[in-house]
Amino acid sequence: MKNESSIGEDKLLTARTEDLYSACDKNFIPSCSFFLDERQCFVAESVCKKHCELNYGFWGGHENAVRKVLCVYNDYFIDSWKSETGVKCLTFKYRTEDKLTHRDFLGSLMALRLKRETIGDIIIGDGITQIFVTEIASVHIMNELCKVGKVGVSIYDDIPFELDVIQEYEDISGTVSSLRLDSILSLSIHQSREKSARLIQALGVQLNYVQVNSVSKELKCGDVFSVKGYGKFILSDVTGFSKKGRIHITVRKYK
Repeated sequence: MKNESSIGEDKLLTARTEDLYSACDKNFIPSCSFFLDERQCFVAESVCKKHCELNYGFWGGHENAVRKVLCVYNDYFIDSWKSETGVKCLTFKYRTEDKLTHRDFLGSLMALRLKRETIGDIIIGDGITQIFVTEIASVHIMNELCKVGKVGVSIYDDIPFELDVIQEYEDISGTVSSLRLDSILSLSIHQSREKSARLIQALGVQLNYVQVNSVSKELKCGDVFSVKGYGKFILSDVTGFSKKGRIHITVRKYK
């Protein structure tokens, strides 16, 4: 079940996504959102799939981005729509012995009174961090930020993205009696089906970024689910039946 807060947020995002289509159709130029998280991307895309008159895409500055900007565009911009999102890459350099974290950078950016929706992915390296932001946020950060925590940093807006972002997975394969949520969760977290059912009913599972408390919810390939304390998974493959009629599946656990 969704709580009232998430229902309200989804309605607002749905309305804003519809507004992007109206603006693009009226003005004949791309219309873009701010940065969206994974759940927001899922909600926005469900709206986009109802429209066939215009194109859309999500871009966060690199191919494996988690936080992304939605761009709605016509055929004229089919080769250039990513540049229309206004996503900028800022590179922060500092001493390698200064070990800064994602929290350090996000805290410093929020202290500038930037909204979270203006900040995309934050990728940490050794002595270097690259952050994707909106154009307006980029100007503000370049002018106002010189330290992250107590660490002095140099900021550049002309260095291409260079850090590796590789999502690693652990493959979990086995058979289940059905594609019900409790069956798949049981295999994924190596717990009994009964305990998995209790977890679903008590804590809820985030299924495609929406809370679900129904043990009988059917999953399909590509569905993403997570449960607090056990991690995040995706049902990546359903390959057929065993001789006893059980279903062969592969679940990938995000590392």
